[in-house]
Amino acid sequence: MLEKRLRGKKIDIYYGKAGLEALTLIPETDMVLNAIVGIAGLMPTIMSLNNGKAVALANKETLVAAGKIVMDLAKSKNLPIIPVDSEHSAIFQCLQGNRTQDVDNIWLTASGGPFRGLAYEEMKNKTPEEALRHPNWKMGRKISIDSATMMNKGLEIIEARMLFDLGPEKIKVLIHPQSIVHSMVEYSDGSVIAQLGYPDMRIPIQYALTYPVRMAAIYKKLDLVKTGKLEFSEADKEAFPCIRLAYEALREGGTMPAVLNGANEKAVELFLAGKIGFTDIPETIEKVMDKHDLIREPVIEDIVEADFWARCEEGRISEELA
Repeated sequence: MLEKRLRGKKIDIYYGKAGLEALTLIPETDMVLNAIVGIAGLMPTIMSLNNGKAVALANKETLVAAGKIVMDLAKSKNLPIIPVDSEHSAIFQCLQGNRTQDVDNIWLTASGGPFRGLAYEEMKNKTPEEALRHPNWKMGRKISIDSATMMNKGLEIIEARMLFDLGPEKIKVLIHPQSIVHSMVEYSDGSVIAQLGYPDMRIPIQYALTYPVRMAAIYKKLDLVKTGKLEFSEADKEAFPCIRLAYEALREGGTMPAVLNGANEKAVELFLAGKIGFTDIPETIEKVMDKHDLIREPVIEDIVEADFWARCEEGRISEELA
């Protein structure tokens, strides 16, 4: 449709897999910003690295599903992957000038989403409309549901493991409803370094594109006096079991994170379509993970197959609930 409307104009239109690959081949570019939603972002990341482009990564599923493969590829090409997610950008910034071996913990902050403070049973009948009402961020439908289930934070735990090469025991989650402190690094000497700012994705996007330079911002800057009280509390893994499932997938390794992600993407799709309930999302994902035959040292074809299997299995299990 767009191609038809722009016919006769000097505008090139790219779409589909071939279009994405063409964008990674543009000779004038040295960096690709990948903000594709879901597992669809994996192959464009790999194509970008193979074509000699640094990657500014906003697609967390790339590193969740195939983190070791992608990070090893980036290292072999001597190309950086600079995180764009606000939490990982914060950690990236807080690590500058410091040694990874001096890190005791990294703290990923989470707003808690629209259902913060509710018990698991209280969320059983929550609707897609309620789950989409994020209190702080304006986001797409899929990531908004992930925030409501806190799977978004679970995926970020796995992404952090891949980006910063820290063990799962050093990656922790704090609920911070104001979304001002985007994440923190705790060092062995007791120092805690945090990155703060209003919840505005233009900040981490700009930092990734201009790194290591910090360009002047034209958007609203943080005023701590007006911000007022900042609150922190422990994440409730009983109310939000997706966090626990992410840690389990990370500890299993191999193809299990890809299965977690694939099952979640399908479950979110079914929830938004009104075919399963809100708490069915983590419950069905866990059943899919339990049925998976783990491949411990996967190649990219194994990741793709695991993702496809997980979606099919999630759909089958969810049909049984109807």
